[in-house]
Amino acid sequence: MSKKKLMALLLTGVMAASTVSVPVFAEEAEGGSSDTPLVIGQTNFSEKFSGLFHETVPDQQIAENVGEYLFGSDRTGAIIYNGIEGETREYNGTDYTYTGLSDVTVTEGEDETVYNFKLREDVTFSDGEPLTADDLIFTYYVLSDTDYDGNATFYSTNIKGMKNYRLNSTAADSITDEDVANTLADMPDEVAARVKDELMVPLLTSEYEWAQTAWEDYADDYGVANGDEFFAMLYAKDENYSVDGKDQDTIINEIADQYGKDYLALAAAYGDEAFFDEDAATIASEYLVEQKTAAGEGEEVANIEGIKKLGDYEVEVTTDGFEATTIYQLGVIVEPMHYYGDASLYDYDNNQFGFTRGDLSAVRDKSNQPLGAGPYKFVKYENKTVYMEANENYYKGAPKTKYLQWRETSDADKIAGVEQGTIDLSDPSGSKSAFDQIKSINGNDELSGDKIIVNATDNLGYGYIGLNANTINVGGEPGSDASKNLRKALTTVLAVYRDVAIDSYYGDAASVINYPISNTSWAAPQKSDADYQVAYSVDVDGNPLYTDDMTDDEKFAAATQAALGFFEAAGYTVENGKVTAAPEGAKMSYEIIIGADGSGDHPSFAILTDAKAALESIGFTLDINDVTDSNIMWDALNAGTAEMWAAAWQATVDPDMYQVYHSASVKSNYYHINDETLDQDIIDARSTADQEYRKSVYKQCLDIILDWAVEIPIYQRQNCVIYSPERINADTFTKDVTTFYSWYNDITNIEMN
Repeated sequence: MSKKKLMALLLTGVMAASTVSVPVFAEEAEGGSSDTPLVIGQTNFSEKFSGLFHETVPDQQIAENVGEYLFGSDRTGAIIYNGIEGETREYNGTDYTYTGLSDVTVTEGEDETVYNFKLREDVTFSDGEPLTADDLIFTYYVLSDTDYDGNATFYSTNIKGMKNYRLNSTAADSITDEDVANTLADMPDEVAARVKDELMVPLLTSEYEWAQTAWEDYADDYGVANGDEFFAMLYAKDENYSVDGKDQDTIINEIADQYGKDYLALAAAYGDEAFFDEDAATIASEYLVEQKTAAGEGEEVANIEGIKKLGDYEVEVTTDGFEATTIYQLGVIVEPMHYYGDASLYDYDNNQFGFTRGDLSAVRDKSNQPLGAGPYKFVKYENKTVYMEANENYYKGAPKTKYLQWRETSDADKIAGVEQGTIDLSDPSGSKSAFDQIKSINGNDELSGDKIIVNATDNLGYGYIGLNANTINVGGEPGSDASKNLRKALTTVLAVYRDVAIDSYYGDAASVINYPISNTSWAAPQKSDADYQVAYSVDVDGNPLYTDDMTDDEKFAAATQAALGFFEAAGYTVENGKVTAAPEGAKMSYEIIIGADGSGDHPSFAILTDAKAALESIGFTLDINDVTDSNIMWDALNAGTAEMWAAAWQATVDPDMYQVYHSASVKSNYYHINDETLDQDIIDARSTADQEYRKSVYKQCLDIILDWAVEIPIYQRQNCVIYSPERINADTFTKDVTTFYSWYNDITNIEMN
């Protein structure tokens, strides 16, 4: 057992402090006048509000109102290429004109693609400083830096020279994945020394320090008398290893030496087999670069060849070949170099880009106090509320409502908050009970009335249940058939309860989906497709579990029986219709974390309770951890300690899967799926704009994900934005909100009554 595994135990029963209620008040404008703020109810913030480092949707919404994207899209999701003069496009019988920061030109050649961005020359940040090409260059270099640890995967694009820059050698492009793998397999002494010093010792040091405070919680269970013994119990490969009379450095180094060059064994002991993968590959790559440089094959690289400043307001990006996803990666929020960076460290001609290369700490430190060129200025985050003020320098014109407050509000309180006036606008889950509550408030049996107006659109995303392959497996082999069968035993039982639970919770406001992709995407499989299949609807031999004439109870029984077959194939002992023992490395119980406010208020909660009962009937335990603070779940996912969880993905306009499923995307591949075929398919799907080809490849990707049984697609819901027409002027609210065009895209026009 390791800290990774123990953390899952610690999370059980942990409850966050309750949401602080803050009274609405009028904010004083200059000259003594009083402006009524627009108060928006939102779920928990993580206080990473910059466009560079935001992780959650609530934080992203703050970033998008403080900052401004390089270019935008229309109500159908199509890119606006002529943002300076603007483009007029028809939607739903109405002409809308879209403007933006830049004009975009894409020139696709035989071997390379050139993206040209001409920026408006009349845009300033909220502090009055002009937005120029230098700010875009700065943003691109932050996202490309080896110290960048946010969710964006800009560095994965095929921009000319990106790999060379990140490895700081012109020889980098000649290094293949096979070269890296061979170096790590053979591991020269120089590489082994760096792996120990840079990877193994820091991890063991962190674990040692943790063990010094955590050991007492496990003293009785594991018979340890102090932190040193607890640490040795977790990590010493020699069970007879003694810590007596040794200091911290000696213990850590002796235990590290027990692993020798087998850093993967240490990662497995930590509970995350892929923990060192990216860093170890970097060390191997740097070693190979050093070897080539010593042989005269490479020189240091001071800049990214494919990113060029053509003028004060023009930037050009050149990529090798063509990838359909690149244009979306380039469409960043343009951040102010003078604020997040250091103007004294910016000199484009001399390859200085506003920060110390390899150290983004100063940039990262300002994420909780963002500044940008968007419609609103960030004032402060206080008492669970983000306070914002209109940006008088906004290039599209200052917003008509001067003040915003984004207040943390539980989903259960959002509708009542709009009714009672503690908030003016929010986005509650569009459940049956929520809709009934709104109809009752309006008193007209309608979703829109004098008290509340509902604006519903298909959500660009979907609900799912996730499984961590690194914490739910057999024998420490996440990709083995046995491990997949273990997870399929769980997913088969969970999946069968989806229809009843989602219909009960959402009614017509959501539908069950069978592939891990939003139904709003052109790449989503359709029921009319010849190979379309209901998720987890076959037994261990591949035979269909259900027929059209089966009752719900018959389907439930069939799923439970099928689970026994999967458990047995995974190596579990099955006797008399019960699971009685687990194989090595697997367990008889697993935990699932769900953010249902501690009260079960979540569309997937009924799925869990029904599945728990079904699994208990065959001797297996599903522990449900219903947390009041969703950050508990996200912390567990980021730490890699979660076993199972219920959540929702926010998708992008393009269905690229790199960020979520590629093995190299260690930050947000919460499933820890690591499949070479999947990785290659994800890359192949980027190589063309041909939607039919891309759709066929993405179908292969979806099938692989389901075969790994790391994700159960649950529902496609509608976004439900509600507001009070008594306090917000309905005539000024954003018209024709769509999946791709948010209510706050036109926030500058919204007026309070």
